[in-house]
Amino acid sequence: MRLDEANPLTGPLLPARLAENIERIEVLGQRLVRALAQRTPTSPQVEAPGPDLYASAMQAWFKLASEQPARIIGHQVRFWGDTLRHVAQAQHAFAKGFSAPPDDGPEDRRFANPLWRTNPFYSFVRRQYLINAEALRKAIADLEIEAAVDRRRIDWFTRQIIDMLSPTNFLATNPDALEKAIQTEGESLVKGLENLVADVEAGGGQLVVSLADRNAFRVGENIGTTPGDVVYRTPLFELIQYRPTTEQVHKVPLVMFPPWINKFYILDLKPENSLLRWLVGQGHTLFVVSWKNPDEHYADVGLEDYVAAYLEVIDKVLELTGEPRLNAIGYCIAGTTLAMTLSVMKQRGDDRVASASFFTALTDFSDQGEFTTFLQDDFVSGIEEEVARRGYLSAKLMQRTFSFLRANDLVWGPAIRSYMLGESPPAFDLLFWNGDGTNLPARMVTEYLRGLCQRNALATTGYPVLDVVAQLRDVTVPLCAIACEGDHIAPWKHSWTGIAQMESPERTFILSESGHIAGIINPPGKVKYGHYISDAGFGGTPDDWRKKAEHHQGSWWPRWGAWLAERAGDKVAARQPRDSLGAAPGSYVHETV
Repeated sequence: MRLDEANPLTGPLLPARLAENIERIEVLGQRLVRALAQRTPTSPQVEAPGPDLYASAMQAWFKLASEQPARIIGHQVRFWGDTLRHVAQAQHAFAKGFSAPPDDGPEDRRFANPLWRTNPFYSFVRRQYLINAEALRKAIADLEIEAAVDRRRIDWFTRQIIDMLSPTNFLATNPDALEKAIQTEGESLVKGLENLVADVEAGGGQLVVSLADRNAFRVGENIGTTPGDVVYRTPLFELIQYRPTTEQVHKVPLVMFPPWINKFYILDLKPENSLLRWLVGQGHTLFVVSWKNPDEHYADVGLEDYVAAYLEVIDKVLELTGEPRLNAIGYCIAGTTLAMTLSVMKQRGDDRVASASFFTALTDFSDQGEFTTFLQDDFVSGIEEEVARRGYLSAKLMQRTFSFLRANDLVWGPAIRSYMLGESPPAFDLLFWNGDGTNLPARMVTEYLRGLCQRNALATTGYPVLDVVAQLRDVTVPLCAIACEGDHIAPWKHSWTGIAQMESPERTFILSESGHIAGIINPPGKVKYGHYISDAGFGGTPDDWRKKAEHHQGSWWPRWGAWLAERAGDKVAARQPRDSLGAAPGSYVHETV
């Protein structure tokens, strides 16, 4: 008997549409099981911290219990008292007419639905969650943990647990999801399960929440469309030269090194926010590197290979333009590698780089910031085991890790909208790019994590590369660094510290508002995010620089553009790409592994 058929004893069981949706859920559930079975196991060490961290937490708890038992008892008594008071208030409110008690708790966009404050059930659940969360935070804060790194990690994992246990993350305690499920007779839950299955299938059995509609964009068609040509190709990169849009261009060519941890078209999304298109319009002969998306055949490619690729790109750009010097830009990890390359060139007596620009680049890793959790031996050893087995670090694994740095915004919030509410991910170009990641070669990952992040070699003893020892003090070309105030990937203070150790007599530092991506992709015309400049110099601290900084409305692009133009030489006839190997954005950018 179908679920919507009449039972002789009880009558109709469920509306036809609801019954049909329940059957669809059963079918999708079987498909989900099959998709999950495709998951390739990863090293357990990349899934959770090692035993040393647990031991540190337990040792701190036992120490507190033995030396100050009253504090532990006090925590429990306060928690019980808060809970009992909350229950009593709720019962009193019920007795007065089934209404929620007054609530003056903090605003939280997770609980924007008015039912969280007006409905007695949801009000009770929300307030009890906040009581539980505060009890956890206080209990952890009282632990005397000697190692600063362990303290930061335990605090981080505690926040993850608190965020994960939010009642909004569960269907039974999410009023938005339940209301929509009832209104749509289960259709929203079916669509949500379809979204979940699609994400697991796309992840090869792993769940990475889609942040954007995968079908809304086509690279080279509606994003990444600035006209240009691939003029050189190696197994590691394609070199793209963009076609001029001005009759004259600056004499000194410009080359952009994007990070190989992502694809370069973040710099060339839509025409209105394309930094590459804007630079061409400013009269620069612009070259951009598009990196290969590596597979297991690239396992032995290391940081030295990327530095060698920089030198090869410089050779080729100067050969194609007939110029003796160029200006260079390094974004994120490509900025780190640009600093290494400049040190190598300095020690070789090579002065072909006229100026360098660093976008959100870390070169001093003395403070690991929010990545502290993942840059300790337990996780790094797990990553080493993972890449030794695969030959590369999976883009999906990196994306998942980065997402948990902002879990409510990049994991739980999108999961609720997609899986509980059944909403389609938005057609958002930046988030589409964020989900279009690249793998990293095994050797390069190990060298970066051990040599740069953990040992901080570039800023201390030096990093061996191409028969020299690269150090920050060898960066002496005129430079301009752009960092972002809300950047959680490359915190601006850490970026500033690295620039302060470079010995260039001409150093400019610009601090953009917003984060790692939005602070950089901030075109003129949209007065959305401003920027800061300061004449404090680099003799003090980042805070000293910030205290003397002046805020300016609008994009930093024109300010940096003026700085770059001063170092780009006189104007000459525009240069067209020649000997094209194919139109931009090239072939490497389309590769998925």
